[in-house]
Amino acid sequence: MILTLLLTSALAYVLWSLACLESNVRKARAIGVPVVRLPIDVHNVPWVAFQPLVWSLLDRLPIPWSCYPDCVRFARRGWHFTDRSDTHVRLGPVWALVTPAAVHLHFADPDAIRDIFARRQDFVRPIKDYKLLEIFGPCISTAGWDDWARHRKPLAAPFNESIMMFVWDESLQQAGAMLRSWTGDSAVAAGIPSVQKDTRTLSLNVLAATGFSKSYDFHGSADGPVVDGDEAGSYRDALQTVLDGAILLILVPLRYLGAPMMPKSWAKIGRAARVFKQYMEQMLQDETTALSQGRPGSGGIITPFVHALAEHNLHPEAQNAKDSKSGKRGLAIDEIYSNLFVINFAGHDTTANTLAFTMFLLAAHPEVQAWIAEEIATVTKDLSVGEWDYKTLFPQLKRCRAVLLETLRLYPPIMALPKWTSERAQTLRVGAQTLVIPPGTSTSPYLLAIQTHPKYWKDPYVWQPSRWISNPAASPDAMADEDVVVPLKGTYFPWSDGPQNCPGKKFAEVEAVAVLARLFKTHRLLAKKYDGESDESARKRALACANDVDMEMLLRMVDAGRARLICTEA
Repeated sequence: MILTLLLTSALAYVLWSLACLESNVRKARAIGVPVVRLPIDVHNVPWVAFQPLVWSLLDRLPIPWSCYPDCVRFARRGWHFTDRSDTHVRLGPVWALVTPAAVHLHFADPDAIRDIFARRQDFVRPIKDYKLLEIFGPCISTAGWDDWARHRKPLAAPFNESIMMFVWDESLQQAGAMLRSWTGDSAVAAGIPSVQKDTRTLSLNVLAATGFSKSYDFHGSADGPVVDGDEAGSYRDALQTVLDGAILLILVPLRYLGAPMMPKSWAKIGRAARVFKQYMEQMLQDETTALSQGRPGSGGIITPFVHALAEHNLHPEAQNAKDSKSGKRGLAIDEIYSNLFVINFAGHDTTANTLAFTMFLLAAHPEVQAWIAEEIATVTKDLSVGEWDYKTLFPQLKRCRAVLLETLRLYPPIMALPKWTSERAQTLRVGAQTLVIPPGTSTSPYLLAIQTHPKYWKDPYVWQPSRWISNPAASPDAMADEDVVVPLKGTYFPWSDGPQNCPGKKFAEVEAVAVLARLFKTHRLLAKKYDGESDESARKRALACANDVDMEMLLRMVDAGRARLICTEA
């Protein structure tokens, strides 16, 4: 009886799903776009949980990913990385991935993408999908457009040229410490155990020091375990644990993670989140005290949030208003905690993962290392690292910046930017076609597809930083004439675009350029060879490691320790 009931329920669910799928297919065809059917919605919770296991089995079969039918390939989380622009080349500038739950339009047309970003009230951020980020309270990611500017003001304020000098100096210092770790006896003999872990440490230290006045020594993966009695006992360690457990924190409310029946690993993440909140409370209190006493404060990320809290407290009568237009002012304490978490979450792993990809790509392309080393030597001359001035040197390190831009072109942390049509149907012109898109329809600028589309990029799947340099110099004397290429509008936007773009773009650029300049001024990265292995084979393994990725919250390498790198003196 029970078995019959279960089978009947399963059959009913399958039939209902198929009916919903075909209903959505009709909606997509009415829009007038090519359709790809997907029987399971990409956000189906059981499928999200079990699909890694399914693909771990399928990956062992001698069947290339491209040989699977669309309904299998697009069911994989992070399918964008393998697909890149292939489906758009096959189906055109816009196509629909249709599931039983929704119609997901994907765009790889520059004009349409620019239109989507410009019409911020017609194509809106899917706030309900970002509600999970409200671990500590409302934040900029979940703010509606009417309330967005109130969150954006204190968040964007500290990302100015003054803080960039701190970013530059701290990045140079941390990169120097990482270089010492990478050239230690252990790392030279056995290879660097985890480049990805080390770039995360570096990025976290830079963010903690420049943004929150918390300075830490660099401790690399080759330096052995840290002797520390409490893993969640410092701001950095608490934040690292919170970031590592971000998915769990997003799925399980913080108040439940400390319950007695929870696994120890879950309880540890909950404890770290509470410690992290205590540090934020203390930083706010210290900054508030400094400013109230007439002292300048830290000058970091925390300062504008103190001003936002003061403005909020000065206007208590306005805080029950539904939105900023009704008079809501400043930020409440829980909004500040949540926005500080978002800054750490968005500003840490994105840069760290990009730097890790960059190191493996450079190890696989020694000619690019020589190319940027020529620029670094020309720009820095005989200056010691302590004399490297941000305002003088950063603008001249164009090849180093080109390496970052090219890595982000092929390995963007987020591969598509979700938008949804608002409460009204929207018209959107794509080439010669005018689409009428129903309200509440997913309309995603497909970032990776447009950044690898052969219509806009020559050799689009090849990592080639030199494509970003115009007037390439034939000799070091002519290097000053080189410039960074500005791509066609709407074909490159790893930091998003329009009014809601990422305020930390310059922060990431300065950090990455400083790290590259410090490392490759005197050293080179090589792929560690197996006994009897050729240099070419080792470089191919490093490249294969960079291309073996998954997508949890952000794009990252599955196992960055699988191919070890060695840092040697140039």
